[in-house]
Amino acid sequence: MPPAQHIEFPTGFLESLEGITGFEKHGFEKVHNEMKPPVSIRMNPAKHHSGLVYPFSVAESVPWSVRGVYLEERPLFTLDPLLHAGAYYVQEASSMFLEKAIQATGLMSQPIHAVDLCAAPGGKSTHLQSLLHSDSVLVCNEIIPQRNAILVENITKWGASNVIVTQNDPADIGKEEEL
Repeated sequence: MPPAQHIEFPTGFLESLEGITGFEKHGFEKVHNEMKPPVSIRMNPAKHHSGLVYPFSVAESVPWSVRGVYLEERPLFTLDPLLHAGAYYVQEASSMFLEKAIQATGLMSQPIHAVDLCAAPGGKSTHLQSLLHSDSVLVCNEIIPQRNAILVENITKWGASNVIVTQNDPADIGKEEEL
């Protein structure tokens, strides 16, 4: 992995942090310039099997996601057939917080219709699909054609049969009488 790039923080930003208890400018800059960015993935519950050999080592679980993990090192994902088969999705751990929001609704145990209006590239959509009841229907919409193609590819890799991908203006989605 290449060394971290040097981050030059704006003076005004650093000055705004000066009054915060515990803030130490030198330590703040050092951590942000020496730390490797964390790499996280989310396992596909429909394709994750104990016999699969993954090209990475898990460092720890993402606390707010049942299937999210941090990796010790960033592998060359593009060469991994399991990524292309949809066994896992490379996703920033902060995006996996969606899981807590969905759990809080109490809707995971009943069939629902859900819509992701700006769905590309598909990380949150595949996550949402994994959380919803198996009889739910998820409509994933992306209006931009190039991004829609990526969304279709990622939804296809994930392998869910209860997902519909559309390419409509979000204002038109609510006009549909039945999904």
